[in-house]
Amino acid sequence: MSEPRQRADVGTFEEICAAATRTTGLTDFGFDDEPGHEQAFRLLVEDLGSAEAGLTGTGNYFMRSQVKSALVARLMTQARFAEFPQHAEVAIERPIFVLGLPRTGTTALSRLLCADPHHQGLEMWLTEFPQPRPPRESWEQDPVFSAIQGAFAEHHVSNPEFMGIHYSDAGEPEECWRVLRQTGKSLGFESLAHIPAYSAWLAEQEWTDAYQRHRQNLQLIGLNDQDQRWVLKNPSHLIALDALMEVYPDALVVMTQRDPVTSVASACSLSAEATAGHSTTFVGETLGQDQLGHLTRQWQSFWQARPRYDERQFFDVDYRAFVQDPVGTVGAIYDAFDLTWSEDAQAAVRRLDEESRKGPRRPSHSYDLADYGLSEEQVHRAFDR
Repeated sequence: MSEPRQRADVGTFEEICAAATRTTGLTDFGFDDEPGHEQAFRLLVEDLGSAEAGLTGTGNYFMRSQVKSALVARLMTQARFAEFPQHAEVAIERPIFVLGLPRTGTTALSRLLCADPHHQGLEMWLTEFPQPRPPRESWEQDPVFSAIQGAFAEHHVSNPEFMGIHYSDAGEPEECWRVLRQTGKSLGFESLAHIPAYSAWLAEQEWTDAYQRHRQNLQLIGLNDQDQRWVLKNPSHLIALDALMEVYPDALVVMTQRDPVTSVASACSLSAEATAGHSTTFVGETLGQDQLGHLTRQWQSFWQARPRYDERQFFDVDYRAFVQDPVGTVGAIYDAFDLTWSEDAQAAVRRLDEESRKGPRRPSHSYDLADYGLSEEQVHRAFDR
């Protein structure tokens, strides 16, 4: 196994932009039309370079790569917007958004919903390199897809514990934060570093501009599949329900629920595993307090906003019921939203459910709140509405 790459610092915003330009050969970030997004990236990079973040050489390299990846995706998206102007006319009707705290079944449930041949999800590789989705049979011959898939295969071998926490595949639906991070507004950055100044700024932001770009990306990626309903998933949609409903007023929202103790402990464990050796500050109790604060803010924001909308657009899923009957849960969602629960859809969902119970996708994860200076009582108190 090769040694982790290191850097003396994260670098400046301008330096990372220049690196993204060298990688792509593109120069239009689209910041002239969306200046707030540039501000977000500048604040993020500044905070990553602060003593508060406490990044090590490995952490500097990793977080710089995260910012650069977001800027590369933004550059490529801007180029594709210009190449395919017809994307702006693509309709997105009654998309399904699966949201909930971590480890409440959002990933498994969204993938089952995506199994329906009349649905489409946001595949990992297309969040990294946005473009109109090519025919599925051509993906293995695409050098970009192959490179991303190869990187995941290597990561799964070298990090089996992380694979048990969150299995990833270039061709499978992934979380929306990978698209939202093009805007510089993403809770994903907070889960990878202790960046209190950026977090405080983000907590005060309005998210509509981020979701407008999110919609543009869906229009672009789904250009060749306009007859398929979108199924999207991201726990952090909790914090932006107002923006989500403004940009997608006919959205169908599936909310998964479970004891928050499990969610917080798992989120801490996931962040710790993903950032091991990256920081002298984003560890132990500091990591625990960060994650508890982020998750409770999302939770409270969602429940404050939800009463403003038509309750018929929402469906609540209890985690225990979902685990006991995944296919039946999917069928209940179809019934609640008056969707067509066809024989093809039922068969596809059953096949994927059976496959998910074996092999590398089988969940395997252990965690303990005490490792992060938290107690069950503290978590329950924080989530008490």
